[in-house]
Amino acid sequence: MTNKGNPVLTESVDGILIITINRPQARNSINTATAEAIGLALDELDNKADLTAGIITGAGGFFCAGMDLKAFLAGEKPSIPVRGFAGIVEKPSEKPLIAAVEGYALAGGFEIALACDVIVASREAKFGLPEVTRGLVAAGGGLMRLPQRVPYHLAMEWALTGRLIEAEEAYRASLVTHLTNPGAALDKALEIATRIVANGPMAVRATKKIIVQSQDWTLEESFHRQREISEPIRESDDAKEGAQAFTQKRLPVWQGK
Repeated sequence: MTNKGNPVLTESVDGILIITINRPQARNSINTATAEAIGLALDELDNKADLTAGIITGAGGFFCAGMDLKAFLAGEKPSIPVRGFAGIVEKPSEKPLIAAVEGYALAGGFEIALACDVIVASREAKFGLPEVTRGLVAAGGGLMRLPQRVPYHLAMEWALTGRLIEAEEAYRASLVTHLTNPGAALDKALEIATRIVANGPMAVRATKKIIVQSQDWTLEESFHRQREISEPIRESDDAKEGAQAFTQKRLPVWQGK
């Protein structure tokens, strides 16, 4: 990992970029420096050809408690241009991103997790958008993404009451895809990311793009828009390699082209 004094640590492991929010003394809350560092980490994930997937997690048994209120009162902004709050909520990575949640993922911390593609959580993890209990609005994408992740009425209840959501309840609602024992969320996230990395990197990126963008497509345009993304992959060297590897009963060697 990079310098342990940094607000965000990054580590590349076999095509996976692990992004760790490293402010446990502040429950990994987000100030300007942290938002900038997360944004830079996502830039690295998006731009490096040898990275196929990412994981975001928190140090010290916390995921993220949201905005750093002390920093906010001192005049700091917990967001950056283009990517928004925490360097992620308005423009997440173009590659698959897994949230590995231990402890609390509250307010903006929950919104970081919602910006990810898969959520793995410890059985002791807790989620919530408590902004309404302070007379505020969850404006980091949570109110838009939550109804896409869980049933409408459940999203309404969670958002309007601001109550804490236990990991078991989040799992039953299919918000959390895997529950782990305490301390094991990152290991499970790495297991999932490793399976993603084994696949064609261009196909992985295109698959995420179609799933994300197709939510806004009309039925009439959907297959045309899908072809625009999928056909270049079908014509790629990696597609030919995947077919050859299958017929030759061997593992494919991806080139990303």
